[in-house]
Amino acid sequence: MLHPPYTLLHLSLVTIGACLKGPVSLGRLLATLAAFFLAVGVGAHSLDELHGRPLRTSLPRWQLIGAATAALSGALALGVVGLYVVGGWFLAFILVGLTVAVGYNLELFGGRLHTRAVVVLSWGGFPILTAYYAQHRTISVAAVLAAGFGTLMTLAQQQLSTPARELRRRVVEVRGVAVRADGSTSVLDKDLLLAPLEATLRTLCRAGPLLAFAMVVARFTHF
Repeated sequence: MLHPPYTLLHLSLVTIGACLKGPVSLGRLLATLAAFFLAVGVGAHSLDELHGRPLRTSLPRWQLIGAATAALSGALALGVVGLYVVGGWFLAFILVGLTVAVGYNLELFGGRLHTRAVVVLSWGGFPILTAYYAQHRTISVAAVLAAGFGTLMTLAQQQLSTPARELRRRVVEVRGVAVRADGSTSVLDKDLLLAPLEATLRTLCRAGPLLAFAMVVARFTHF
């Protein structure tokens, strides 16, 4: 249900934000990663499946509610600890994260938060800013620019995954013919249309973690 490639891509943005500037506290980095994994990984996905069953799992409703409650409570507990370590302004990040995690996936407030803009900002830009603030207790121009990178990275993932998900889950068959300028033709089918989308998604899900790993190496080693 977590879809590991997308979850790993999201956590790589957390790591990029934390490692954007040194020095980096390993303890704060691990705590931030754990909080986002619980809130966005387990909590948000459980709420999303609870509201509409997009993944069509057979998990009982009580299990989804229990997983979401436990995960969000754990993330909130880590956030409260962060208040004492980082400072009172960290509360703003906690409130935004909790509101989006619950409001987006359950389509609260009349679905006003259930938009592509909200998901790319909350999955892409917000984790970078939060992780940076957790490390340095401030927001810099560099952090905002990095958040823009994370937002665009997540937007690209969304632009690819939406049609790919449509083809995988709802389309039974595709019939068509591609006619080239030289008169040659080739048959269009579901697999042919899906292949470039999935290949590019795999590339994105490898590029983000690779950059994050490079930044961790740069901050914690002399290689």
